Parts: sequence; structure tokens; C-alpha cells
Amino acid sequence: MSTRTLAFIGTLNRPAPYFSSCSGPGLAVMGFDEATGALSPLHETGGIDNPSYLTLDPAGGALYATSEVYGWPEGVVTAYRIDRATGALTYINKQATRGSIAAHASFDHTGRWLFVSNYRMGEDGVRPQQAVAVFPIEADGGIGPAACSVAHQGSGPNTARQEAPHPHCAIISPDNRFVLVADLGIDRIVVYAFDATTGQLTPAPAPFVQSAPGNGPRHLVFAPDGRSVFATNELASSVSAFAWNPATGALTNVQTASTLPPEGHPDNTCSDIGISADGRFLYAANRGHHSIACFAVEAGSGRLAAIGHCPIFGDTPRQFSIDLSGNFLLITNQNSDQVSVLKRDPATGLLSGSGQQGAVGTPMCVKLLRVPG
Repeated sequence: MSTRTLAFIGTLNRPAPYFSSCSGPGLAVMGFDEATGALSPLHETGGIDNPSYLTLDPAGGALYATSEVYGWPEGVVTAYRIDRATGALTYINKQATRGSIAAHASFDHTGRWLFVSNYRMGEDGVRPQQAVAVFPIEADGGIGPAACSVAHQGSGPNTARQEAPHPHCAIISPDNRFVLVADLGIDRIVVYAFDATTGQLTPAPAPFVQSAPGNGPRHLVFAPDGRSVFATNELASSVSAFAWNPATGALTNVQTASTLPPEGHPDNTCSDIGISADGRFLYAANRGHHSIACFAVEAGSGRLAAIGHCPIFGDTPRQFSIDLSGNFLLITNQNSDQVSVLKRDPATGLLSGSGQQGAVGTPMCVKLLRVPG
């Protein structure tokens, strides 16, 4: 059966003081050619504010977008049905996220539960300011009212960025029993036991791992074998590798490695992280150095060896996705109004320019879906 790939892109379309532009249409859909890396515009969908992060349900029938709007006391997560023949999106419904600056969304492995992380901005004690909310997914793909939410407390040494908790990512463990939350503001990866029947989160037996002061953990990814977890440290320009204990949820740091070359780079921050399907190579995005850091992953231990850096051929890599063929890596270059496409060598893990890109205003997130076609 022939297939084709759809690229769903969230873009900024409302101003915020911490973003330099907001020239996007809302949601954009492009066709992606897995043979050449070419992107071609298909659709645009308005009627949504600042969809800064996207996720697809495991069945590939619906898309979910978090709205990150400065000044709103609560963010919003919105559901869309995907027309797999055309890539067009149809609105289903939305829910408030129980916290401000909704920054990330992901699914459990059953597709029944959606986790939304709220970065939060505002005074302490102002409701709701929940770190993570858990939403049930209804039969038509719609989002039900939150079944559970949890709050974080604390701060970190970087007074400009760590004055309060700032959850930036929540992901499910391979066995669907734990949810891991990277909290940039308190230098912790917080671990919750997850009840897939009720959607409830409770502290895990090993409830958190503390990062080095000022690291600012941002995004997380599990190794495909489930034995390791990797985190980008936004403020320290590094990645940390952790051994994972599936019995207790304990994380043990085995290594932290810089995402920058030896000469470093001023004012760099890390953003997204990703791992190849075979688990052999890890990638992390540098904003400032404007590159993707490439690492080889040692089987079993999860230890990292830096193998190179590839320029992104743009400005400010917010997020990236490896395509399903494993031959390309697509990057949303937030401040250069483009999605750039890098070639990926599956044998060596190294990246290089492809010459391909897709023009779109202030792209923040790109997610890929392979469909019959």
C-alpha cells in the first residue's frame, strides 16, 4: 500500500513579550515527501490562539493543540479531527488547562488520557496554577473535563527564570504506570504513579530526581528499550541521561553532557530532544548556537558520546521531529519563519543540510503523520 506523510505545524499568531514575532496563521498542514524531504502547503486553520505545541492521538485520527497566550489565567487545549485523505482539520472542542501558559501535551499509551503541562506565569496563590492536568478523551476524539491535576512548589537559583515552578513537559513511561514531569523552575523531574482507569496522579515511590542547581530541565524522552530517560537542560545547555527503574519510578543520573562545542556559545538555551527509533542516536536543539547537537547512545547504559553539531539553516529551533523513514529531521525555526529539513544518516546518526524548507510564519511545533495515499 502506498503512503504519504502529513506535517502539522503550530504557529504563533498573537503577541507575547517573550517572543520576537507572531506572524503565523494558527495551524498549518503541509505534505512531506519522504523521498526528497520537500514540504508543500496544503491547508491553514485559524480560529485558534498561539498553538505552540501539538500532539497526535496514537491512532492518528485527531490532533491536539495547546494555546500559549500571555495574560490568560488558564491555557486551552483544543481537539481537531483529521481528514486523513486531505489533511484538513475539523474542530471538535476545547478545555481549559487549569494553569497558565499551556506548553506541552502528550498521550498515555492507550490514547484515553491526555497530559497537559502548564509552564505558568502569575503570582503565587492565584488559582488555578496547576502544573499538569489529565484529560479523558471521548469516543469522538473530544476532550472531557480534567480528571486530575497536580501543583508544584519551589524555586531555583536563577531568579530570572526559576522564581517559581515551570513545568515544561510530561511523558508516560513505557509500561503506562508513571508520568514524568520536567520542571524547569525547581530543577526537578517529578515522577507520578498513573492510574489508567481513573486518570489520577499520585506521588511515585521515588517521587523526583533533583537536577544540578540552575540546570532547568525542559523536555524528556525515553529510550526505545525503556531503560533510560534523557532530558534537555534548557538553562545549562546540556543533556542528562538517567537510568530508569520501572518498579519504583526512580531516576539515577548517569551522565550530563554539554550540547555545545568546546568553545561554547553565549546566551544559548536548549529546547527539544529526540531519539532515533533504534535508540542509537540522540538529538538536542540549541537556541543561540542555532544547531542540533548529535550524540551516540551506548546500548544498555544510556551514556552519551558527542558526535557533532549540524546548523539548522535558520533561527531559534523550537522543536523538531524525526520522520518515520528515519532519513530526515524537521525543525521549526521560530524566528526565521520556516520549517527546515535536515538529512539524517541512519548508520552514523549525523545530520546535514537537505536544501529543503517550508515557509510558514513563526513555527513552534511540527508533528508528522503517515497516512494511506
